[in-house]
Amino acid sequence: MKLKVRYFFGIFFLVSATSFSMSNGYELWLNYNKIADEDLRNEYRSNLQTIYLEGDSDTHLAIKKELQMGFGGLLDTEVIFQKYNGTGNALIVAKYDDLPQDFKTIVTAEGLTEEGYVIKTAQLKDKSYVVVSSKGDIGLLYGTFHFLRLLQTHTPLTDIDIMEMPKVDIRVLNHWDNMDRSVERGYAGFSIWNWHTLPGYIDQRYIDYARANASVGINGTVLTNVNANALILTPHYLEKVKALAEVFRPYGIKVYLTARFSAPIEIGGLETADPLDPNVIQWWKDKTKEIYTMIPDFGGFLVKANSEGQPGPQNYGRSHLDGANLMADALEPYGGLVIWRAFVYSEHDPTDRAKQAYSEFIPEDGKFKDNVLLQVKNGAIDFQPREPFHPMFGAMPNTPLMMEFQITKEYLGFATHLVFLPKLFEEVLKSDTYRKGKGSLVAKVIDGSLDNKKLSGMAGVSNVGTDINWTGHPFGQADWYGFGRLAWDPYMDSETIADEWLRVTFGNNDKFVELVKQMMIESREAVVNYMNPLGLHHIFDTGHHYGPGPWVGNLSRPEWNPVYYHKADDDGVGFNRTKTGSDALSQYAPEVEKMFTDLETCPEEYLLWFHHLPWDYTLKNGRTLWDGLGLKYQEGVDQVRDMIKTWKAMEPYVDKDRHHQVSMLLNIQLKEAIWWKDACMSYFQTFSKMDFPKEMEAPEHTLEYYKSLKFPYAPGIRPRWN
Repeated sequence: MKLKVRYFFGIFFLVSATSFSMSNGYELWLNYNKIADEDLRNEYRSNLQTIYLEGDSDTHLAIKKELQMGFGGLLDTEVIFQKYNGTGNALIVAKYDDLPQDFKTIVTAEGLTEEGYVIKTAQLKDKSYVVVSSKGDIGLLYGTFHFLRLLQTHTPLTDIDIMEMPKVDIRVLNHWDNMDRSVERGYAGFSIWNWHTLPGYIDQRYIDYARANASVGINGTVLTNVNANALILTPHYLEKVKALAEVFRPYGIKVYLTARFSAPIEIGGLETADPLDPNVIQWWKDKTKEIYTMIPDFGGFLVKANSEGQPGPQNYGRSHLDGANLMADALEPYGGLVIWRAFVYSEHDPTDRAKQAYSEFIPEDGKFKDNVLLQVKNGAIDFQPREPFHPMFGAMPNTPLMMEFQITKEYLGFATHLVFLPKLFEEVLKSDTYRKGKGSLVAKVIDGSLDNKKLSGMAGVSNVGTDINWTGHPFGQADWYGFGRLAWDPYMDSETIADEWLRVTFGNNDKFVELVKQMMIESREAVVNYMNPLGLHHIFDTGHHYGPGPWVGNLSRPEWNPVYYHKADDDGVGFNRTKTGSDALSQYAPEVEKMFTDLETCPEEYLLWFHHLPWDYTLKNGRTLWDGLGLKYQEGVDQVRDMIKTWKAMEPYVDKDRHHQVSMLLNIQLKEAIWWKDACMSYFQTFSKMDFPKEMEAPEHTLEYYKSLKFPYAPGIRPRWN
């Protein structure tokens, strides 16, 4: 297979460079458009006349091709690779052990991990060089991508002195892709994995997908939906997975698979999947050995069990601990990991869905095998536009917790709304758990530093599909990019990420970057305002989650109904999670519990998440809660109008196709923001019995009209043809 992979490496840059126009977004942030500033371009050419690249692995070949594409595009020049000869004005790209001896006194690899790298300007015998070095091949690849990003962002080459290492070990995309190529909560077309044509046909997208992920440091991909299909573990499909693994390997990307807990029954012919049954234990050991025989660097299993109808160990009276450790034992000889999702809730818990994961997993702290990570959503409900951080973070000092963010916008307007999600991610990561006093940030839980964990991870539910620009909305690319950057360094700020992404994707005009960056940073707050202000949550229409449905209350399980979460009545609105309510706040550290419990200190953005308050409750601005809701909904609508104005003014700086595409999507976003405002305020008025605030535009239709709207073919759920 090695020759086949090399063959594709030999052709993919030609395809990427010639088959897609510069304006359709296919090339993502790796477009390498020619630097328009001729003086800067000539300065780069002068300082980078030749490239010394040492090594002949598949990863080195990928580095060489990336440099050819990057230099050829950005500098519009022929790329010359040659041996080191001391003439200067060269780029040196080599692992530390392979550096010319002269540079080993200038560049140090001390403290570097295999994925870390240095980029350094070097003066040697009055000659100038830029050195990219690492201990390992993949670190060298990451350093190369970073160096090309420096050129894309017009960074001066003088006095560069960069040392970077990822702060998080496992940095993966979770694809909720079904094997029929539908994508659960996918809004950018079908799955990019064409299982029918694999392994014989390697789609160009697989290679460009690997490049994009490696460029931001993502080192793993879970190919299949957490609502798993056992067929992926059969030999027929493992051959296909093997083909993808061979494409991804030179880019440092491991493949993971979702393991259906009932697979021993469904494809193994056993009568049980009981994790303590000897035959089941042996079946998983044999299946794991089979996988590693085909894919020696297989990452491991991601498991969703006993949640939303998925089978699991509780079917047999066993615990999540029993299930996770069963698979951990099978994977341990090969260095594989079990990523066990903590997203569990049951209709049998009548108190509060937000409490269940904590209640089930906290007692098991320290009992999981060393190769188990618990994957925990950023909040305790389900990827809402705003949630307080999950109380499990910091509460399991002896178990690695892996962050799960959602990059796809299930609850954030799908791929028609511009919402810059790294702002949400940053908010969560910078939240203080207080588990070891002030400064016990969620980011410190995730990178393992709070409790000296040996293993750390971050996952993002992918927003990638077959749309030509990968993510549907052109700005959806920023969410994928930003996730990768924050998985690499969870302490980055979202404004830096937005600035960086705009420059590598659209260009370096400072006026454009500053105005659009501000629009991106404010976009997340806008969507919270026009969907779920003041701590409202999960009031989306049922099933497809497209649009508002705060009136839905007829579903079979209480926690599936929006009325369960807002609890609106004549007395007020909101979910009481204090000691006088569900007491979910007791799951946080005492300092956090006290802050959220006290109405004087509870941030108003979380007010109705933790409190049921009367409609005439006085907010900090002196207005009633009822008025405050209306004003927030209106503010969200007005913020989208401001986004439209900003984007219209950017027309001179953006290619026609993408400018028109974003303009159309922003107009859809405005229409839907108004819909949210009108439908929700009309519904809540039936309880408040109060007039709309004078600053709020009156609803366009009646409440009955909004209730009557149906969307049987909304995207993001498996098609139902009858």
